[in-house]
Amino acid sequence: MSHDERLRRWRLVLGAESADGTGCALAGTDAAMDGALSALYGNDGGRNDRRGGNRSAGLGASAPSVARWLGDIRTYFPSSVVQVMQRDAIDRLGLSTLLLEPEMLEAVEADVHLVGTLLSLNKAMPETTKETARTVVRKVVDDLEKRLATRTRSTLTGALDRSARINRPRHRDIDWERTIRANLKNYLPEFNTVVPERLIGYGRASQSVKKDVVLCIDQSGSMAASVVYASVFGAVLASMRSIATRLVVFDTAVVDLTDQLDDPVDVLFGTQLGGGTDINRALAYCQSQITRPADTVVVLISDLYEGGIRDEMLKRVAAMKASGVQFVALLALSDEGTPAYDREHAAALAALGAPAFACTPDLFPEVMAAAIEKRPLPIPDK
Repeated sequence: MSHDERLRRWRLVLGAESADGTGCALAGTDAAMDGALSALYGNDGGRNDRRGGNRSAGLGASAPSVARWLGDIRTYFPSSVVQVMQRDAIDRLGLSTLLLEPEMLEAVEADVHLVGTLLSLNKAMPETTKETARTVVRKVVDDLEKRLATRTRSTLTGALDRSARINRPRHRDIDWERTIRANLKNYLPEFNTVVPERLIGYGRASQSVKKDVVLCIDQSGSMAASVVYASVFGAVLASMRSIATRLVVFDTAVVDLTDQLDDPVDVLFGTQLGGGTDINRALAYCQSQITRPADTVVVLISDLYEGGIRDEMLKRVAAMKASGVQFVALLALSDEGTPAYDREHAAALAALGAPAFACTPDLFPEVMAAAIEKRPLPIPDK
């Protein structure tokens, strides 16, 4: 990399006010990129002077200027960067209200975080904007389904087949790993072999319901991305005949959205991000819906900040596990890593044999497969 190119890059990174010592002047596309960055990350929201000495153009509250800025950043930056800048604009400059205008929604780059913001504005959204908002949400949901559905179905179908083991399998259906493990007591050292007294095999696929899955989702504001991903996975699971899926969202109230699982967009617009949290009440409802505990997986997706009765919440988890329910506690279902969470409650769940951890969408099928097969969960390293 040449010396001039290095100076140019530092000038773009640092901005004019911090980089006067570079002696590097920007022109053309570089100047336009710098202006777009200045409008968002400037110091005081004033205007750029002609000498480039004050990197603080600002966006103000003008819808036209924001729309132009959204067009500029899509021109000069890749989609992943555009999504980050949009998120920062909403957080730093309070532009959420502008998303209530259809013209503005048509200009933004749609992603999971934008969907979360739209859902938080759902109740304040005028009717003229709601159809545009649904179109934006639909695009994101469809993209997520294309990315996640095939792998989820194939992973869970395999887990379901393996979980339905039989003790008189045909040769091609023998689960050799579990058969050997079950017959280690019959090891004959003189022949260096195991006598398979009891064969364990994979069950053949059937159209009957093999497992019940309950997704219990915290819809507090901090869980927005998790709500989006969980709704998509809920729709995918509901499309599998061998799994009976129930989707429950909660804050201080509990809402069962199972009847809307054929369309995750309807599920998302049935949520209401924000508000308090009563995990105990939500788990009480989920517990009341369990009819086959030994064949049920309950997935709680929450940061565990409980506003209800803590001891009762823990007792419900313990009771479900004692009855044979596979209980999974996810602090988040997103690509953002581990969020802020209640560590005391997480430790209490771990003591009950239900460790709480953050899960990426790509890992979620493996987590569900492990829960279905009743084997240790693939908890990611911290």
